[in-house]
Amino acid sequence: MKIRMIGCGAMGAGMVKNLLKHGYDVSTYDPDPSKQEQMKKLGAAPVSSSSYGLSEIDVVLLSLPTSALVEETLIGDKGILQHLKKGSLILDMSTTDVRVTKQLAQSAAEKSVHFLDCPVSNGPAGANDGTLTIMVGGEEHTFHSVLPVLESIGKEIRYIGPSGSGQVVKLCNNMMVAGITVLLSETFVAGAKNGVDPMKIAELMSIGSAQNKVLSVFGPNLLNDTHHDVKFFLSHMAKDVNLYMDMTKSTQSPALLGSIVEQLYEAAKLQGKGHLDSSAVGQVVEWMGNYKICN
Repeated sequence: MKIRMIGCGAMGAGMVKNLLKHGYDVSTYDPDPSKQEQMKKLGAAPVSSSSYGLSEIDVVLLSLPTSALVEETLIGDKGILQHLKKGSLILDMSTTDVRVTKQLAQSAAEKSVHFLDCPVSNGPAGANDGTLTIMVGGEEHTFHSVLPVLESIGKEIRYIGPSGSGQVVKLCNNMMVAGITVLLSETFVAGAKNGVDPMKIAELMSIGSAQNKVLSVFGPNLLNDTHHDVKFFLSHMAKDVNLYMDMTKSTQSPALLGSIVEQLYEAAKLQGKGHLDSSAVGQVVEWMGNYKICN
C-alpha cells in the first residue's frame, strides 16, 4: 500500500515515523523544505508537490492547521482530488469545520474517492509514540478497510458515525479541555489569593472527585508558569474553540460557557500568546485577578 502524507509538522511527522515503522511505502509533501528533509531522514520519500504521482497512491493522509488549507488542498485550483485514482482514500487527520468536512466528503464521493474525517487527540507525543486517539466519521465499510493504517498510528480508534461525526467529537473534546484549563486557572488563582499553595490544591484535586486528565497534562504549566513547554499551541486551541462555537451556532445549541472560554482564548491570542502552550490562557486569568499562580 502506498501512502502520501500531506503536512509534516509535529503531528504529521510522528505519523510518518510510525507508518514507516509498520512497513508502509510513504511519500510526503510539506511546503517547508526543512520538514521535507526531516522526512527523508526518517526514510520517507519527499515529493515536490502535493499532487505529484498521486495516480499511484492508495491512501492520502492530511495533517493541516486550518479548514481553509484542507479545502484548498483537496478542491482548490491545484487540488489533489482531480489527480487521485478511483477507489483511493483520503484520511483527514486535521481538526476541521464540520460543514466543510461534509462538503469535502461529498466532493470526494463524486470522484469515486473515499473520505474519512479522522481527527486525533493526545498531541505530538501521541503522534510520535503511535498512541493517538482517533475519532472517525464516514462510511463504516471504508473505516474497516483502512483500520490497519489507523492502527499503525493510533492506540484508541473509534468509529463514530457518518461524515463529520469524528470532527463533532473532537471539537466537543477540545472545548472541554479548553474549559477545564480556564477553570483550573481560576481556582488556582482564587486558592492562592486565599492563602493556600496551588500545588496543594492540585494534589488534592488529583486524588479527589475533581481529578481529570487536563490537570495532569496542562496543570504543571499552570502551576510552574512554564507555558513555553508546549503540549498544544494556544493558537490551535483557540482555532478549535472557534470551530466548536461555529458548530453550536449552526444548530442553535446553547453555548453560554463556551462563549466565555472563547473570549478568554481570543484575549490570550491578542496578547501575543498564540505560540505558547494552551495553558497560557491562565495568564489572562492571572491578569484579571492581579495575582500570579506561581509566586
